[in-house]
Amino acid sequence: MAVKITTKQYKRVDLVEVDGRIDSSTAPALDKALQKIIQDGRFHIVVDLSQTDFMSSAGLRALLSALKQVRRFNRGDLRLASMPSKIRKAFELAGLLEVFKAYDNTVDAVGSF
Repeated sequence: MAVKITTKQYKRVDLVEVDGRIDSSTAPALDKALQKIIQDGRFHIVVDLSQTDFMSSAGLRALLSALKQVRRFNRGDLRLASMPSKIRKAFELAGLLEVFKAYDNTVDAVGSF
């Protein structure tokens, strides 16, 4: 199944909505969307995972890479919103819930900037 990645640009934040599975074949699409936002000089990003069915280590790597880039020189942050419980479990097992700020919904995540 293909993944659908939608980006929305707001005044202070970019929202990336991920719909589908993030695995080794679809993670490059997520990485490309995040890199485009960063290259455009925007460093406040919220990733909405409410429609995400699965995330492999390749997806985690794409998110971590973008997080490192936006936090460099204290420019910004990448925050996660609406994580399904099975994806939250993967982040817990990888020890990444301490690294990322996660919110219950996109409104709280966007409003946190």
